[in-house]
Amino acid sequence: MDDDRVTRRRVDAAEIRRANRGWWDTDADAYQAEHGAFLGETDFVWCPEGLREADARLLGDVAGRRILELGAGAAAAARWLAAQGARPVALDLSAGMLRHAAEAADRTGARVPLVQADALALPFADAAFDTVCTAFGAIPFVDDSAAAMREVARVLRPGGRWVFSVTHPMRWIFLDDPGEGGLTAVHSYFDRSPYVEQDERGVATYVEQHRTLGDRIRELVGAGFRLLDLVEPEWPAGHEGVWGQWSPLRGRLFPGTAIFVAEKPAD
Repeated sequence: MDDDRVTRRRVDAAEIRRANRGWWDTDADAYQAEHGAFLGETDFVWCPEGLREADARLLGDVAGRRILELGAGAAAAARWLAAQGARPVALDLSAGMLRHAAEAADRTGARVPLVQADALALPFADAAFDTVCTAFGAIPFVDDSAAAMREVARVLRPGGRWVFSVTHPMRWIFLDDPGEGGLTAVHSYFDRSPYVEQDERGVATYVEQHRTLGDRIRELVGAGFRLLDLVEPEWPAGHEGVWGQWSPLRGRLFPGTAIFVAEKPAD
């Protein structure tokens, strides 16, 4: 992409929502064509490093649990959760991604409720779920992720768990490059300006947000959560795949994913 189509700048909430919904609607087919095999049709993969919930068990025992997959995309994780005996709901802003979720349900016979909605205004009652989770969904794409955390807290029952994965904040120091060019620090870690792709008129077509590790912890604590764990998956031996800026070269040197495991206190 031309350099003038990529920038770091402030973007208002309406433009962010319009850009990202349009992006995922337009890119859904290409995204699934490129990454669908890696993600699986009925599987829960937390990150490009390939960490699976079947191995990590970050959600704990899911059987019988009411679980919301936030920013579910094609809902592979929700279908996997259903196969484990959970009662999942898959939510996404993008009709394009939910179309792929519906098509995958037809192919596999594994059906979960699909909901099109904004993560900042979840259409559910208070304490409706035992668990909320997302693998790279919603949180990096909303302008007010602290508000999204509060919405998650609202729909979680006391004692419920909130687990989400995002690009590791330190990755924002580097260029979005899986090769040697991505090993040189070029940005300030403390610059929270969003990454923006825009058209020839300067209108945002894709927006992704940066928060520091401290920001994420403060968002969680501010929403009333207790942080249980911060998982930084290591790049596994023998994994030679490249996904965007993720690669064996970078993965052997520094983390690409941060997974936050939090709990809404029961008292």
